[in-house]
Amino acid sequence: MLTIKRLPTVVSNYQEGDSEDNTLVQPQTLSVGCGRNCLGKCCLPVSKLPLYAFKKDEYESADKVSGSSCDGRHPIAFLNSVLLGKWEERTRQGLFRYDVTQCETKIIPGNYGFIAQLNQGRHLKKRPTEFQVDQVLQPFDDNKFNFTKVGQEEVLFRFEQGKSNRSSFYSSSPVNADSNAPNIVAINVSPIEYGHVLLIPRVLDCLPQRIDHESFLLALHMAKLASEPSFRLGYNSLAAFATINHLHFQAYYLSVPFPVEKAHTQRITIGKELPEKGVVVSQLLNYPVRGFVFEGGSKLRNLSNVVASSCISLQNKNIPFNVLIADCGKRIFLFPQCYAQKQALGEVSDELLDTQVNPAVWEISGHMVLKRRKDYDDASEKNALRLLAEVSLSEERFEEVKAHILDAAGLQETESVGNGMNVEESGQKPHPPCVGSHLTQDCMVLH
Repeated sequence: MLTIKRLPTVVSNYQEGDSEDNTLVQPQTLSVGCGRNCLGKCCLPVSKLPLYAFKKDEYESADKVSGSSCDGRHPIAFLNSVLLGKWEERTRQGLFRYDVTQCETKIIPGNYGFIAQLNQGRHLKKRPTEFQVDQVLQPFDDNKFNFTKVGQEEVLFRFEQGKSNRSSFYSSSPVNADSNAPNIVAINVSPIEYGHVLLIPRVLDCLPQRIDHESFLLALHMAKLASEPSFRLGYNSLAAFATINHLHFQAYYLSVPFPVEKAHTQRITIGKELPEKGVVVSQLLNYPVRGFVFEGGSKLRNLSNVVASSCISLQNKNIPFNVLIADCGKRIFLFPQCYAQKQALGEVSDELLDTQVNPAVWEISGHMVLKRRKDYDDASEKNALRLLAEVSLSEERFEEVKAHILDAAGLQETESVGNGMNVEESGQKPHPPCVGSHLTQDCMVLH
């Protein structure tokens, strides 16, 4: 059971500068640039930040990470000692808007094992959406909130590919020494779970919230290098409940499996390219949201390229989607969705709208973040299924999207196994979720 001492909330000094009761947190380093110690071009290039430099050949293997693994055989040092250590430092400094360990959490009885959390603080203090909700691709707008306005006290470290054959951590490193547009790992000041962080690729490039090949590879690599089965990364496109149009991934720890990780799958593709590249795409069976599962590949880049190409195809066709990176980067779930579209057309019931739950990657994967006490007390599998049914594409639309994805990824569909064939006959039994945490404490507080 995690216990973190409850601390007074101190909101980020540049996320809510117009708040009447805002108490500024003094940066830990000498003011430079504009004097605010922000992540903008005025301050960051002349700053020093902690740096995690991973070995230059880490992208080459899909299965092996030096010194760590996802099967529990080796201890880890990266996320356990660096990410979590620095995350808890920010807790002691009072940088979070609420104490997430005080949020009630429970497993909902039923076949799926949905997880419900009551998180009223996130509802009250999370930044509102500031862009169109019907367009997946929108230009970056410097006048709206973006991560260059965040104070450096929220940064845990930079995450960069190093120049040597070994990974290294530096407690302080000049930003301009090795990267003009650094990758940043920062806290999420409105956390959902323990260790909730943001990965912000090339922050100074001011990339809008859209997938590209190199940024997705960076996120996949972070999952692999973490080698911690309870740590997953997620991505929400615009129109699929991303709330900031500045490229970022989210990640946090949860010591129990997400329900989607336990779902049956059916293989639908084989690669047109060399067999050893071996990326396989399956579709979920008997899960309330239709989606795809990607795994395999002889190199990390093979798997990353297939998923990134699929995401790029969806965003170019204005199809909202969410992504879950699980099993230390070995399995990736892709969910095209239509909830916001149905909401705009008035097709979502008032009962669901009143919950104010926006089904993003975590909710779709089975972690229901609820904002009202009533919804938490009444949480049931039936209610969760009712919400997720509005997220999922129809079977006809899903087949159309599948064709787009397979074409974009350079894959071809296998011969049909027939709708009547069961999972064992199609050769895809449920994938055993890898959730045996290496951490010394559980990453979920049950009340």
